Amino acid sequence: MLTSASPAMIDTLIRKLSSAGGLTEADRETVRQLNLRTQQVPARQDLTCEGDRPENVHLVLSGFACRYKVLPRGRRSIAALMVPGDFCDLHVAILDEMDHSIATLTPCTVVEIPRSTIRDLTKNHPHITHALWWATLVDEAVLREWLVGIAGREAPERTAHLFCELLLRLQTVGLAEGDGYAMPFTQNDLADMLGLTPVHVNRVLREMRLDNLIVLKRRYLRIPDVARLCAFCDFNANYLHRTPRSK
Repeated sequence: MLTSASPAMIDTLIRKLSSAGGLTEADRETVRQLNLRTQQVPARQDLTCEGDRPENVHLVLSGFACRYKVLPRGRRSIAALMVPGDFCDLHVAILDEMDHSIATLTPCTVVEIPRSTIRDLTKNHPHITHALWWATLVDEAVLREWLVGIAGREAPERTAHLFCELLLRLQTVGLAEGDGYAMPFTQNDLADMLGLTPVHVNRVLREMRLDNLIVLKRRYLRIPDVARLCAFCDFNANYLHRTPRSK
């Protein structure tokens, strides 16, 4: 069932795009006036499958989605995590077919934006186009950092790095409360994001709890000392590009 996106959900998108800098009030009003129809998608459902011919752009307004591939032996590898305000596939309509799949990890509110709408925004609204380019470049930067993590960080540091990243990404869209945020992922989900086994993830989380690096209760993660956790994994937030370029 399709419903109109609520003002709060639209504000999540505007807050995300405003991170790029340069949006005028007229640009924000343009986004508010988009006829965005939302749908509620259950957890663990594909939005787009590898091999599909993409027609629309997906935007996550609530919940978490992921970009993934299935390895030859059936193991899932998650290559990106989408939080509220993120586009899943901003430029995939250019492609002839999908080379990966996109799925929900939790129940999500999702918008399908027609290619024609994206074309209109990029043709007639240069500040919005700049923000969309910025969002794509940040997605690429996050992917590079994940690749570096899998190649060069030990499991505890890799896990801590993901937790630090999520804190900042969720703060950007107003979904982190100081030093904590909802952590609805299973250990299998975390394993597929981190390139670990679920057993290894369980052991790492237990060690991080014992060291008081994290408090994880009832699917809510709290970081008692954010600076200490960042130092533990040598976290540098530069790849998230939170400060817009002034000129």
